[in-house]
Amino acid sequence: MIVSCFRGHMHLVSSKSKIVRTGLLLGMITLTLPVAAQPTSGAGGDRNARIDALEADLRRIESELKALRGDRPTPPGTSASAATAAVPTSAATAIVGDKLAAEDLPVASGATARRSGPKAPTTGAVASIVSGRPVIATTDGRFTANLLAVMQFDAADYYQPGAGPLAIDLRRGAATSDTAHARNLANGTNFRRARIGIGGKAFGDFEYTALFDFGGAGVEDNGHIQELWLQYSGLRPAHIRAGAFPPFIGLEDAGSTNGMLFLERPASADIARSLAGGDFREAAQVTVNTERLFASGAITGRLVNTAGSSAVQTYGSQQGFIGRLAALPYRDRDNLVHVGVHGSYVGHPADNGGPDVAPGTARYVIQLRERPELRVDNTRLIDTAAISAAHAFSVGAEAAAQHKNLMIQAEYEHFGVQRYASPLSNPSFYGYYIEGSWLITGETRRFNTGNYAFDGPVVGVFDPRTGQWGSVELAVRYSDINLNYHAGSAGSAPAADAVRGGDQRILSAGLNWYLNPIMRIMIDYQHVRISRLSPNAATFLTPVGAEIGQSYSTGAARVQLAF
Repeated sequence: MIVSCFRGHMHLVSSKSKIVRTGLLLGMITLTLPVAAQPTSGAGGDRNARIDALEADLRRIESELKALRGDRPTPPGTSASAATAAVPTSAATAIVGDKLAAEDLPVASGATARRSGPKAPTTGAVASIVSGRPVIATTDGRFTANLLAVMQFDAADYYQPGAGPLAIDLRRGAATSDTAHARNLANGTNFRRARIGIGGKAFGDFEYTALFDFGGAGVEDNGHIQELWLQYSGLRPAHIRAGAFPPFIGLEDAGSTNGMLFLERPASADIARSLAGGDFREAAQVTVNTERLFASGAITGRLVNTAGSSAVQTYGSQQGFIGRLAALPYRDRDNLVHVGVHGSYVGHPADNGGPDVAPGTARYVIQLRERPELRVDNTRLIDTAAISAAHAFSVGAEAAAQHKNLMIQAEYEHFGVQRYASPLSNPSFYGYYIEGSWLITGETRRFNTGNYAFDGPVVGVFDPRTGQWGSVELAVRYSDINLNYHAGSAGSAPAADAVRGGDQRILSAGLNWYLNPIMRIMIDYQHVRISRLSPNAATFLTPVGAEIGQSYSTGAARVQLAF
């Protein structure tokens, strides 16, 4: 009777339930057989018949179990213990959420860790360390949270001739307050960047970043917003971003600071990005990128307040526009050619004076200035000074080529300022750079089609015990930024429309040692030559039209941690 009941139930269940119920039946029959096998008087024939029937049922049940096991065969050569794949020692994985069981857990090596039980719901999450970068992601990939951190610790020596008396030593900085520093640039150390934050994805198509920086140029900062933005990427290949971030303008600007060839960007690219874009810029941007074409456009405003409550509020924020178009006309496994154009336009500068200040004076101004391509000393040596302006613009061209472990790129920038209601001519300036690298250990710099710029290479891991020494890269650059306009000749007074901002030329050589994907050591050498005539003899305490530029060399190093 027991057998009949179980039989009836077995025809109503699914294959998985069938295994469980059949197992129970098998157990019942096994327990019944010893009892049934004991004969009693007067019923031997009936009992033997029942035993034969139970044995027949047992054989049928065993046959059914074999058939059911055949629904999910075990791969040949796989033991029961191998059904769960081990997480590689190079990855750290944890499960977070309501239910800990998950079908497939991503790990750093690209393998999967199997867990028994049902697939985890979207509330489950995987915490992992991928190439040294902490990542938390839901099992469906719709939510991610990446811890972001950057440490760039710099040290530098400036090899200048010793400072002489002010009346004889005419080397000057961009402002009169820089007079002493220009003659004695400060050796020392500096946390150039000290950033921490979080970034990731939410609800599949939304991306975000919140990043704060405590580093600085010359001295560290009290801390300020570096980037704080939200992006929608559900209209691929288009991406819409708003908040505080550096809009894309140019090849060098779009690249990550963590993967730059040198400690700083070339001066011409840095001035181009600062006119209407640059760090801390409030903006809204639309980007369209494919494997062969990139286009972006942004409307920009003021810089996020980096001076705390002591900053002077303007009467109206700057309004600017930025655009970039780039393409890859040729790309194969070992080669790449990149070309592009970009530009920016300041529709109106910030209103610094308000209604009580005449527009043609210091109310609306544009000022182009730059430090040499090193920030341990914060002194600026070239500067147009404030120009009363209605509008300003920059136009640039970019090009790059790559062959295996060799890379070269260059950009040219042209700047113009339209004076505010002035009979004087409108000044213009220019700058360019050319740089290249050779990864002597054979790796290739990555080209990121998300921003159409080069990132650092995929590198090895420094481990002398296994004979691994990381990756080594040699780099060289020449840059020139000319902020002179109708500067005139030495010994002469400047013309009314002259701008004696200076001409800065720098030859740089660098060695980059990548210890692993998140750590590297950089060593840079620079030879700097600045030509600049004194803009104002009285203000700069010099003879009329005196040469206030200089030549010097620097040696610098950086220890970097970035993930």
